[in-house]
Amino acid sequence: MVGAVVVRRGRVVGRGYHTRAGAPHAEVVALRQAGARARGATLYVNLEPCCHYGRTPPCVDSVIAAGVREVVACMRDPDPRVNGKGFRALRAGGVRVRVGRLRNEAHGLNERFLRYAASRLPFVTLKAGMSLDGRIATRAGESKWITSPRARAAARRLRRSHDAVMIGVNTVLEDDPGLSAAPGAGGSGPPDRRGSPPVRVILDAHLRTPPSSRILRDRARGERVLMALPGVSRWRKRRLERAGAIVLEVPGRAGRVDMRRAFAALGRRGVTSVLVEGGSEVLGSALDAGVGDRLVLFVAARLLGGRGALPVFGGRGAARLGAAARLERMTVRPVGPDFVVEGRLRFPGRRVVRG
Repeated sequence: MVGAVVVRRGRVVGRGYHTRAGAPHAEVVALRQAGARARGATLYVNLEPCCHYGRTPPCVDSVIAAGVREVVACMRDPDPRVNGKGFRALRAGGVRVRVGRLRNEAHGLNERFLRYAASRLPFVTLKAGMSLDGRIATRAGESKWITSPRARAAARRLRRSHDAVMIGVNTVLEDDPGLSAAPGAGGSGPPDRRGSPPVRVILDAHLRTPPSSRILRDRARGERVLMALPGVSRWRKRRLERAGAIVLEVPGRAGRVDMRRAFAALGRRGVTSVLVEGGSEVLGSALDAGVGDRLVLFVAARLLGGRGALPVFGGRGAARLGAAARLERMTVRPVGPDFVVEGRLRFPGRRVVRG
């Protein structure tokens, strides 16, 4: 997400933003609007101008050709094709460059892209709808619906903002979800803003997903990826592939797909962000592996109680308080009768990828 403005003698003479992949970049749009007034002006932009040929020509060439006197940018682009090279090209072309103003704000705007560009790993959001006492199902297994329609609509919007949505096979077997990102529950609707619907990912170590499941029956809304252990049944694999699934074999341990390797495999397929929706064991495995970047909890004002009620996070859990994940930059806001808790996850000992 990049925006730019051209300022000359204290007046904004051009502005633009990058609308979609393949469209002109923000700098080019702003410079076209400014026209001849860009000569001697200052260009403000939240990310380093690109200096390579991709779907569009290098932005630095347009900036230099327009006669811009100075570029003020919030931060470097960690993409290896850029990463300081754009600033060096501008300076070599006689343009003054200043970097660093509002860097934190700019990083927050593009945290998903920046993480992927720096590490080729997707940005991971852990999401759940739960009761006030941290349960996602009653002791009898009832889970629909703990949260309100307003909260569920917000969750669908969250799906549309990610490249992929991930669940475990137990959720498929118990709930048979469609994982619709459409505005209406279960209905058809527009794809996400990048032009394609989220990839739907099932962690299914032994390929227990039925070919008749809703996710596989719905072939109209994007790829369906099943992640299984190596050496899984060839017969089951062929049957699911005939049903439209893409089956990826991912190493694991203790009979489960390794979460870190699963996200690395998605990153190699160009997936830059993943929304992990559960259930309990998948969310717990992500927490145990220390792979979440952001946490979003939709909390209903209900108390389910009982040792048999399903917790949000299964898995092993932390043995010591010092090893527990922490939530930083936390916000709490109402969503209809419920509320949503959001924040950045921090795991002890994990290096933060800033980009």
